[in-house]
Amino acid sequence: MNDILRWVFDLLRRLLHTLDWPLLLALAGLMGIGVAVLYSAGGDSQGSRLAINQGARFAVGLGAMWALSRVSPVRLRSWTPGVFAVSLLPLIAVLFIGTGKHGQHWIDLKLFYLQPAELLKISLPMMMAWYLHREPLPPRIGTVLAGGVLLGIPTALILLQPDFGTAMLVAASGVFALLLAGLPWWWVGVALGGVAAAAPAAWFWLLRPYQKDRILTFLNPENDPLGTGWNIIQSKIAIGGGGLTGKGWGQGSQSHLDYLPEHTTDFIFAVLSEEFGWLGVATVLALYLFVIGRCLWIAIDARDTYSRLLAGTLGLSFFVYVIVNGGMISGLLPVVGVPMPLLSYGGTSAVSLLAGLGLVMAVRAHRPVHGY
Repeated sequence: MNDILRWVFDLLRRLLHTLDWPLLLALAGLMGIGVAVLYSAGGDSQGSRLAINQGARFAVGLGAMWALSRVSPVRLRSWTPGVFAVSLLPLIAVLFIGTGKHGQHWIDLKLFYLQPAELLKISLPMMMAWYLHREPLPPRIGTVLAGGVLLGIPTALILLQPDFGTAMLVAASGVFALLLAGLPWWWVGVALGGVAAAAPAAWFWLLRPYQKDRILTFLNPENDPLGTGWNIIQSKIAIGGGGLTGKGWGQGSQSHLDYLPEHTTDFIFAVLSEEFGWLGVATVLALYLFVIGRCLWIAIDARDTYSRLLAGTLGLSFFVYVIVNGGMISGLLPVVGVPMPLLSYGGTSAVSLLAGLGLVMAVRAHRPVHGY
């Protein structure tokens, strides 16, 4: 019996040794909270279905995380150009066969819906890290321009869907790679100045009517409280109603009485705020900060440029997802349809996020790596 137990423990050790346990435990905490809040937000009629479906998606994502954590950065680096090229194909296909509420965001694969833009949240950081590790750092003007082309192609394709929120998140991941490679901050200031100068033209010729409504609603949601301003007003009511300790699990009036739209997806954090109050919000934010900090620590401890840029970019991208969704549901940013990581209901986003963190674990597990 002892020999059998020893063999089992040795097998588990060999199978699981590439996982970063502090990071995994923080993610498990977030996933557990996410499933619990989804169960509550779904109510008696849909709560169980939502929780089971999301749990199954987390299981797929954890499987992808484990598989990718076992791949050495040397192999990941060699795969990167092919992965990036393949990830662009469904991004092009969705423009012709996609479906969605405000555009062509999803591909119906019958068994599930695929959101191709989510794939770029992994492949673009990989590609930027692959490109920059081959160049002298800090990046020169030619390197920056070529990097701009690399991040500009998928960003433009996502904008064509149109999906402005996801496009900006994908573009941000490319910018983070350049910053981590040593790009001076004043370059970012110049770029932001250019964006600000182009804003009037974008307002008249680029933005769709519903996108303009979101910006106008952000500036003054009370201007149309029963129309475009409804979502953010109800979200603020839910957040404020939670107080210090919240109304209790399953007791959130805004979601259960259907005042809060999209309460299982984009506005799930408002449900958490109402039911668990500031204590629940602080707990979740602490877990998010730990995940981000752990990714950045792994990046700092990496032994090569590709691994450092990849882990750092994925960690900072995670940070932006949290900031954008948190700012959106609290009225500090326009509503752009960005899910809260591991809390919002959704399959592609959860799987891609966990897979990306599997790449971060691979950087940690295979350190030091020879052959660079």
